[in-house]
Amino acid sequence: MVLNNPRRGITLMITAMFVFAIQDGISRHLAETYNVMTVVMLRYWFFAIFAVAISMRHGSSLKQVAHSETPWLQIFRGVLLVFEIVVTVVAFVRLGLIETHAIFAIYPLMVAALAGPFLGEYVGWRRKVAICVGLVGVLIILRPGLKVFSPDALIPLLAAFMFAIYALTTRMVARKDSAATSFFYTGVAGAVAITMIAPFFWTPMQGSADWLWMLALCISGASGHFLLIKAYEATEAGNLQPFAYFQLVFVTIFGLTLFQERTDGWTVAGSILILTAGLFTLLRQARLK
Repeated sequence: MVLNNPRRGITLMITAMFVFAIQDGISRHLAETYNVMTVVMLRYWFFAIFAVAISMRHGSSLKQVAHSETPWLQIFRGVLLVFEIVVTVVAFVRLGLIETHAIFAIYPLMVAALAGPFLGEYVGWRRKVAICVGLVGVLIILRPGLKVFSPDALIPLLAAFMFAIYALTTRMVARKDSAATSFFYTGVAGAVAITMIAPFFWTPMQGSADWLWMLALCISGASGHFLLIKAYEATEAGNLQPFAYFQLVFVTIFGLTLFQERTDGWTVAGSILILTAGLFTLLRQARLK
């Protein structure tokens, strides 16, 4: 039941973004030592158990929760998400948290741009301009054609595109399936997919300290999703979505203080353009609704 309590929802949303930022920092820490596939697979096993438990709270049985009107699309989006996470963690290691999230922040604009051909939800001229502004921001960060350009900077751009497709397919399945069913497939399909591949890249954990970090990663992931669910139960999505950008704020703090990352004026300028365009798009969409 939606409580229509925006203040509570926004507080939960910001807290969830803080927990997800912690998750990203731990993911980077572990992936610097262990294969990314190993880290994501262990994390996803825990997440799959959590997804099944949460989904069954909204259904009378596992069979009922697993029933879908669009099973293949549900499986596709679950598999897509887990490999988007793999790509994102690779970007954390190669580029750092700050630059990865600065580029990844383009995904809401990608969703807006692709919603027309995918869902028949075409945007007006104002949001088209915002999308173009966001793309300029990405180009400023990437700086193609200059000596400072790194092909690794394309990795978070790929992750953003994958997540945009995931978001669109999530909206597509929501037309026929319940949120509990979608959450079930997100965890289970992703866990099965990564388990079929990750053992070929297995790197055993060394020492109890790294197992504790792995446990912290699993707990932070489940806690973040739980807070997110509670936030959407408290108020409408339109009230919450702009506050998802707080994750970039928290990630920047962690990157600067814990990982000694450094950023430059170009990245800051590009990030501001992307964030401004993204916020305008989200607020404009909410206003039209």
